[in-house]
Amino acid sequence: MIKVGKISDQTFKVTVEEKVKTTHHVTVSPQIYQKLTDGKMPIERLVEASFEFLLQREPNTSILRSFDLPVIGRYFPEYEQTIRGMIGS
Repeated sequence: MIKVGKISDQTFKVTVEEKVKTTHHVTVSPQIYQKLTDGKMPIERLVEASFEFLLQREPNTSILRSFDLPVIGRYFPEYEQTIRGMIGS
């Protein structure tokens, strides 16, 4: 289960409950939010979809504890294209 909580307009606390519970802090700039969603959905949904993407590829214990959302694309080049498809933008 993925829980996304807003810390500030650009920072979110994400809790992933699987075999091991982990907590992550993710920063999403307005520019990356617009680029990936065209503003068509809440920013929290983008964060949640990004974690769904990550969890399909690695366990929650391997996900960085603190990162800027675009970092995902450095590890997984297909991230942006896949995430746009997942969120329907």
